[in-house]
Amino acid sequence: MGIRPRIVVIGAGPGGYVAAIRAAQLGAQVSLIEAQEVGGTCLNKGCIPSKALIFNAEVVGLLRRAEEFGVHVTSEPTFDVTRMLERKQRIVQTQVRGIHALLKSWGVSLIKGRGRMIGPHAVEVVDSGGTFNQLEADRIILATGSKPIKPLIFPFDGERVITSEEALEPRVLPKSLLIIGAGIEGCEFGFLYRSLGVAVTVVEMKDRPLATEDEELSHLIAREMNKRGITLHLGMRVEKVVVEATQIVAMLSGGPTVTAERLLVSIGRTMNTEGLGLEEAGVAFGKRGEIIVNERMETNAPGVYAIGDAVGRIMLAHVASAEGKIAAVNAVAEQGNHLMNYDVVPAGIFTQPEIGTVGLKEWEAAERGLKVRIGRYPFRALGRAHTMDEIAGMVKVIADRESGRILGVHIIGPHASDLIHEAAIAMRFGAKASDIAEMIHAHPTLSEAMMEAAEDLQGSAVHLPRPKGPPVGRQGTG
Repeated sequence: MGIRPRIVVIGAGPGGYVAAIRAAQLGAQVSLIEAQEVGGTCLNKGCIPSKALIFNAEVVGLLRRAEEFGVHVTSEPTFDVTRMLERKQRIVQTQVRGIHALLKSWGVSLIKGRGRMIGPHAVEVVDSGGTFNQLEADRIILATGSKPIKPLIFPFDGERVITSEEALEPRVLPKSLLIIGAGIEGCEFGFLYRSLGVAVTVVEMKDRPLATEDEELSHLIAREMNKRGITLHLGMRVEKVVVEATQIVAMLSGGPTVTAERLLVSIGRTMNTEGLGLEEAGVAFGKRGEIIVNERMETNAPGVYAIGDAVGRIMLAHVASAEGKIAAVNAVAEQGNHLMNYDVVPAGIFTQPEIGTVGLKEWEAAERGLKVRIGRYPFRALGRAHTMDEIAGMVKVIADRESGRILGVHIIGPHASDLIHEAAIAMRFGAKASDIAEMIHAHPTLSEAMMEAAEDLQGSAVHLPRPKGPPVGRQGTG
């Protein structure tokens, strides 16, 4: 083996620690710099803690519906928020310890402190005590993640006017919560807090919640929010916020005024790229602060790579991990040509019910001038969904009208975040809707809905009534 390249990774989130391990697996000498805790926002202040609390909410929901299953619960469920938070933290700490063990096993040197480039081949680290250290690097991988956007109109105090990070640490549940933003994060928190008995109001400037998702799924989520008593104000923005002694008052465009005990602002995230030394290293970045990279995850500065939320492409933990692997391979074998492909990226949204999505939405296909065929299958027509009493939602398959190749699949319903991966692997290998329709699916399972939707696309779904439209397939709007 020749000289081991020195790789320095700044940021130990799901992109950074994965990149560090993959580079070490390939024989590099790796230093990983992290100012806080390994796992980044996803593990410590995002994906994992939020899903732990969401599962608590699911347990509460089952208890409230216990009579439907012939199980007698003698009183309304009560909440021990302290124990919920302790459980959440145990899960986080278990995962954190696991990452530390992985880094140690692969010989990755973890350095606590804040890292910044002082050139394309040197990194300065400042620890919590103010001590400076300098590392030389053959290649650098930037994985500094993102943070919540905090507009000046909102008087953030971390207690009553909060971001998603504080929303995961509710020492006392408020009686009422106002959420600004009905994107993925805002909707997930809306369902979570409502399940815990909090009166929830959501304000969204677009005309539907989850406006970036398939329109049919958005409308179904709006219906489910209304069914659960979540108040939606759509097509409105906050003009002014006043923090009073016992309540927060938000004045909305168009005249309405909303009051609540607590205000959660959830309107997106911005890149953590300030103070990173981008200028000193000659690294180009965009207007939002995003680091500009090519398909190799390489910046314009030779030997400097960037991944994850800091590049601002698809801000998801699993995308950051995939980008990290690509960057690591190319950084270790400097002439490597592994390319990042964003064509098939599944995503899960942990609302009630869940959403799983991959590929093009129907409106995106129309924008591209694609002619499509659509297949749908409702969970209420599925035996397994009835056994679980989880019948809300559907599977929607979008395929090219001529070739039948799957362009996108969108699921809203039980375990949608798991089910979507059948569609993702089918798309990864260029499968047609007929390939899913003809594959035998086990019965009774939720995955049968995928088969039935693919059959519906061809006009051959056995468990749906005869369509009124064309005899073969259902035409899309594209």
